[in-house]
Amino acid sequence: MSTDGASPPPYDTSTPSPARMYDYFLGGKDNYAVDREAAEQVKAAVGEMLCHATVWENRRFLQRVVHYLAEAGIDQFIDLGTGLPTQGNVHEVAQEVIPEAHVVYVDNDPIVLAHGRALLATNATTTVITADAREPDTILDHPDLKALIDFSRPVAVLSIALFHFITDEHDPAGIVAAFRKRMAPGSYLALSHLTTDGTPAEELARVEEVYRRATSPIVFRPPERIAEYFAGFDLVEPGLTRPWKWRPGYGPAGPQTDSLYAGLGRLPAA
Repeated sequence: MSTDGASPPPYDTSTPSPARMYDYFLGGKDNYAVDREAAEQVKAAVGEMLCHATVWENRRFLQRVVHYLAEAGIDQFIDLGTGLPTQGNVHEVAQEVIPEAHVVYVDNDPIVLAHGRALLATNATTTVITADAREPDTILDHPDLKALIDFSRPVAVLSIALFHFITDEHDPAGIVAAFRKRMAPGSYLALSHLTTDGTPAEELARVEEVYRRATSPIVFRPPERIAEYFAGFDLVEPGLTRPWKWRPGYGPAGPQTDSLYAGLGRLPAA
């Protein structure tokens, strides 16, 4: 793992962070009082059971899709908005199938870099970089990413539970397009996203209010908007669906909710 000798940038412990809130929802310990307080407000809005089920449904989808991709021969992964380390990380799942698989984790929360360095100190084919998905060129041109990812060959870009933290102002479809332009035919985009379809509007509004005070707001979108992010990709069966319905045979089954949509797209030959 490359660390380039630089110290991680300072991180803000006075404002809730989606990465640390997610860690709290998963039962982790890498969070602060401000994150726990905000997370508890989300639980109050939608219920503790739904919060727990949603994050684990999403996590299991990530693990299954990485397993599927590794078995399909994909040996390069870029995990955008990775969050804090937990069980069954991308490199662990991929390297069980392809031991030499290359993985680059990306997050804009500097605490992710600090924890990732400790986790990956002896892993030469996996690294963590601090960058913001809203500025895709800073990721695509990052020297640590370029050291591990060869865009002349197929690569998997993972946007798991990320785009609902990117507002329309920051053009999520444009972010996907920036990556798509660099990706070779046969590459993949995996994406999951919180949706307006299935959760009462008043509950969504309460969750949105909590995240307005966090480092990133949250945006629930209808499935037809989420589907637009796969423009230029061919959706792999079963298409855009609830995460728990996506190829359950490829890994541990997750909880079943109506909170998310997810899919995997393959970039065809030009």
